Amino acid sequence: MNYYKQINKKIMIQEFTNTDDILKFAINREQESIDLYSGLAGQAKNPEMKKVFASFADEERGHKKRLENIQVSGQFKFNESQIRDIKVGDYLIDVEPHAGMTYQEALIIAMKKEKAAFKLYSNLAAKVEDPLLKSIFESLAQEESKHKLRFELEYDEVVLKDN
Repeated sequence: MNYYKQINKKIMIQEFTNTDDILKFAINREQESIDLYSGLAGQAKNPEMKKVFASFADEERGHKKRLENIQVSGQFKFNESQIRDIKVGDYLIDVEPHAGMTYQEALIIAMKKEKAAFKLYSNLAAKVEDPLLKSIFESLAQEESKHKLRFELEYDEVVLKDN
């Protein structure tokens, strides 16, 4: 079993225990996306997709900053029963980036990461009562959904077109 699968398996059986755990998890997922999209931008042969990946890396940096601001403000609080409903495994993907991956694999990973992020932010938006936080999480979910759509369109145009 490779390293990422071991980590994902370990995390999937855990649950969040407090609000800070949720934010740390989301911040870490955003950092993973920043790293992925920055790496893909550096490897992309298509100039348009190079710009798309770089742009998404920048947007993920913005998401990370928004989450860090929420964490520092302390305004995001769940009670214990709400936290139990949010399981870490629901927001992980089963494929991790690796050296030498194909463009098709990179697009699949990106689509899955965006879907998981959308699900996380949608669930958080549904569980918070504060209108400002609800709006922030809904906005983040919408942005992740747009990213996923862009990758789906690219997959359709490049990968499926070649088959």
